[in-house]
Amino acid sequence: MALDQAPARTEAGRPHEPSPAGTPPRRHVAFLTRLRRDYPLLVMVAPAALVLLLFTYVPLLGNVIAFMDYVPFLGFTGSEWVGFDNFTTLFADSAFWSALSNTLQITALQLVLFFPVPIVLAVFLNSVVRPTIQRFTQSVIYLPHFLSWVIIVALFQQIFGGAGVLNRFLITNGLTPIDIMSNPDTFKLLLTVQGIWKDAGWGTIIFLAAIAAIDGHLYEAAALDGAGPWKRFWHVTLPGMRPIIVLMLILRLGDSLTVGFEQILLQRDAVGPAAAEVLDTYVYYNGVVDGSWGTATAAGLLKGIISLVLVLAANKLAHKLGEEGVYQR
Repeated sequence: MALDQAPARTEAGRPHEPSPAGTPPRRHVAFLTRLRRDYPLLVMVAPAALVLLLFTYVPLLGNVIAFMDYVPFLGFTGSEWVGFDNFTTLFADSAFWSALSNTLQITALQLVLFFPVPIVLAVFLNSVVRPTIQRFTQSVIYLPHFLSWVIIVALFQQIFGGAGVLNRFLITNGLTPIDIMSNPDTFKLLLTVQGIWKDAGWGTIIFLAAIAAIDGHLYEAAALDGAGPWKRFWHVTLPGMRPIIVLMLILRLGDSLTVGFEQILLQRDAVGPAAAEVLDTYVYYNGVVDGSWGTATAAGLLKGIISLVLVLAANKLAHKLGEEGVYQR
């Protein structure tokens, strides 16, 4: 005669929830049990979590300034609450709309011209057969990332400035000099080129890791089926990289309105605010320089909201395309 068996119980004393056929039942571990089990990992991550809390989340409370006529000497409690007046002033300021337009134009250029470059470089480096050449090329293209924007801008000035190497060469040979560093019409393209030269090599690291994770047998099978280099890239490499490409694109959209504060600030006076003013420099000059803290904070808060909407929309689109995105549904 079969004996009745009591339902299996978890460490917390509760019966297991029914699980689908063929899968083991899920174990519910009590919070204190998990805490005792994982405390070494929690201790390791605590300093980083504390830094993130103090320097990222606590400062978010300062966004209340966007709704106040904030005076630093009076503080939060002494400053007058004005509601949405700062946003009204912001939307009536033509300089804000000019800064927003410049920011969106630079963002579009960076997405179209800058974002694909690390992917192309990663594929190129992966195709290099000799490890010595590959390591040398990697070192050369990684190096600019470690240079500050002060050095980068000074280097471009020495080469492409009015008295730079390029114009001296053109004048010596009887040719017309080219105005590059102080030309408002090409300033946005110049920013994108500087960004590509500085950070494209560093951006290849994560895409190289994605290519390295692709099973080599897929390339062998494709080659046996007669697929050439282009078809192997299109049907093996690119699908293997697609989840990382989608993830990086979503993260880039979230940070897209931050188009390089230090880089632009160093070159803003050369081309004028009409061409070089972006949201970050608008916040700096209105808040720190002119003391319009409420309007500047309103601009920064609006920028954060737009970035959040871009991330959520891009992540939703990634889910519809069958990718995981930044977070699960």
